[in-house]
Amino acid sequence: MIKDNQQHFNRLHVLVDAFVIATAYLLAWVIQFKILHHISGFVFKDYMLILIALVPGYLLLYAAFGMYTTKSVRRKRVELEKIVQANTLGLGLFMMAMFLLRWNTEFTTNFSRPMLFYFYGINIILEAMARNSIRLVLHQLRKKGFNQKHMILVGYSRAAEEYIDRIKANPEWGYEIMGILDDNVEQGMKYRGVQVFGRTEEIEETLETVKPDEIAITLGLSEYSKLEHIVAVCEKSGVHTKFIPDYNNIIPTRPYTEDLMGLPVVNIRHVPLTNTFNAFMKRSMDLVGSVCAMILFSPIMLITAVAIKLTSPGPLIYAQERVGLHNHTFKMYKFRSMDVQSPKKERGAWTVPNDPRVTKVGKIIRKTSIDELPQLFNILKGDMSLVGPRPERPFFVEKFREEIPRYMIKHQVRPGMTGWAQINGYRGNTSIRKRIEYDLYYIENWTLGFDIKILFLTIFKGFINKNAY
Repeated sequence: MIKDNQQHFNRLHVLVDAFVIATAYLLAWVIQFKILHHISGFVFKDYMLILIALVPGYLLLYAAFGMYTTKSVRRKRVELEKIVQANTLGLGLFMMAMFLLRWNTEFTTNFSRPMLFYFYGINIILEAMARNSIRLVLHQLRKKGFNQKHMILVGYSRAAEEYIDRIKANPEWGYEIMGILDDNVEQGMKYRGVQVFGRTEEIEETLETVKPDEIAITLGLSEYSKLEHIVAVCEKSGVHTKFIPDYNNIIPTRPYTEDLMGLPVVNIRHVPLTNTFNAFMKRSMDLVGSVCAMILFSPIMLITAVAIKLTSPGPLIYAQERVGLHNHTFKMYKFRSMDVQSPKKERGAWTVPNDPRVTKVGKIIRKTSIDELPQLFNILKGDMSLVGPRPERPFFVEKFREEIPRYMIKHQVRPGMTGWAQINGYRGNTSIRKRIEYDLYYIENWTLGFDIKILFLTIFKGFINKNAY
């Protein structure tokens, strides 16, 4: 039911967003041409025709930035960040389109660029106001008891606690948990105001007397022997029933299931990039993106090469062995930022603050991530990708595979120059466990739009590395 409610809620958001985008664009036109009296070679009709591509384009961007998922309605600050990020990328793509259409002199000459910036600011403000208004209206309706769904949980477990946490955090879903049936904890015990009021064997009588709208089975893993009986009782009563498994730390949030001639098969780990088409799309973006990046950053790479050569004897490029796709090792390229050392003296550890091995130029290029630019050649070779988990040295891989559960899953995809963990602050000498959590989320939730989002955020968060010494 939550999924159904969220789908209706998402459709409402899409319609509201389409209206807001069109309104913001129209207001930008009014400011530019009616209030400021700017003169343009385009007439009103010409500007409005652009909405045919602008509105669906922005809606796709909003979807790519996760603005139509339950996560985007939890915190106002997070939602505002997503609105700003999506609109900033939209502005950049629009300006890129104008650059690519420079052969069409009528369009590039007559279209008002100030109007585009007015639209950018107005759209962010109106979008934030619209979503806050929807949230406020929903909260008020739920407080007054409209469209509430009353439910009972069967089983007290980690799954029950996490489910209650989410229900409490999202009152706009309209769920009221009446209580819990459980055999292992004392009756009267409460979790966040939800009380255990009976045993699972009383479920049939409870359904007849309490008459809930829904049942959520949240049994602990050790109690699954009761599952078949409880499901049979619930279905016999006609009450809508859902099952929340108590092993979400084992399977992903969106497991990939197969129908094997009537036998359901749940894959423990779903990796979208094992799909041939997805892998082809990502590889195509890597090739195009790396070539464009080489051209764009060629002046910086040239200056860096000259600076290294003039200030420190030794090679320009440092090649270090790393572990990549399917646990295969490869040589990862970097601009040399340390004094030349013999392999025997090279320590199997990260650099530390004020590390004497780092050169003066090395300190600058490590802080700004310029030393990573030669990895564009690794991407062309197929060793790496623009986006993915950062690769580690074999020494650390052998160490972490024994210490950190699920660490080796990261090698099911190509390593990347940047990644979801890195733009969230987990670079250099930071928590490996948290880094793996972000890497696994990326691997299981990969989309082309997710890659574009990470590349875009890297511009703001990924270049300056406070943990690089």
